[in-house]
Amino acid sequence: MSHYVVTGGAGFIGSAIVRRLLQEGAGRVVVIDNLLTGRESNLEEVRASIDFQRADIRNYEEIAALIRGAAVVFHEAAIPSVPRSIDDPVPSHEINIDGTFNVLRAAREGGAGRVVYAASSSAYGDTEVLPKVETMNPRPKSPYALQKLVGEYYCNVFSGVYGVETVSLRYFNVYGPRQDPSSPYSGVLSVFMKAILERRSPTIFGDGEQSRDFTYVDDVAELNLKAARAKNVAGKTINAGNGGRITLNQAWALLQAIEGVEIPALYGPPRAGDVRDSQADTTTAVRELGHAPRFSFEEGMRLTLEWYRRTVCFSLPGD
Repeated sequence: MSHYVVTGGAGFIGSAIVRRLLQEGAGRVVVIDNLLTGRESNLEEVRASIDFQRADIRNYEEIAALIRGAAVVFHEAAIPSVPRSIDDPVPSHEINIDGTFNVLRAAREGGAGRVVYAASSSAYGDTEVLPKVETMNPRPKSPYALQKLVGEYYCNVFSGVYGVETVSLRYFNVYGPRQDPSSPYSGVLSVFMKAILERRSPTIFGDGEQSRDFTYVDDVAELNLKAARAKNVAGKTINAGNGGRITLNQAWALLQAIEGVEIPALYGPPRAGDVRDSQADTTTAVRELGHAPRFSFEEGMRLTLEWYRRTVCFSLPGD
């Protein structure tokens, strides 16, 4: 029986891909995760339907047999943080570059059908032109951005030289249920969710007018499956965003409106490595993959907020 592998499958995005595969009737789904940033609780409701393997992509011998013969490998395992890569670049390099090489090597030597790689829009850096188009010259500003770009290059080489089918999806700012708000390196919207439910001010680094193409996680999972099935895309890099742009101030204002509260944000100095504006040109994703995002920003924010309200323990005022 052909099977699917999701590296980093206990993570925020990886677990969404796992659930989407099962919804489509996948017979066997192998999850590879060392639980450095992933959580088994992200897979709790589907745990009996998957083959969970606690393994580390930095160890080729651990993962080679698990990848052998896979129809598709969704490579999501990473340390996905710009500030963390700046503060502690060694593990980011080992996982994001060396680990990606190991996954591609295992896919080649194990005869896997295709590798769908989680690339990053951070590769664009602060190019002035918006929206970001795949043909732009990359200008990475952080170790993380460079590491994910190297992964793209490796995918392209393995496709051209070794015949491994690869598709690199450049994620923009993905948000949604199961994104961890507890880390100092957490995504900004998960931090906002925690702050609004605790009725306290979040800290925004910079003036809050920096903008992002926020993309709901279920749309990203769906695009991964489309990339796994699409024809004539081997070796390509494709933007995986919505094509819109929301400032951090607008995002915080929306949450206040949803909750019916007024809580001014606090502002701190801009963070090193952060880009000012990010917005995807989705022309290629629509043409090559049939990309059709289903969730508006407000709808995704409401769904995410309700999940946090039901699921995550917060320190509420008066506790």
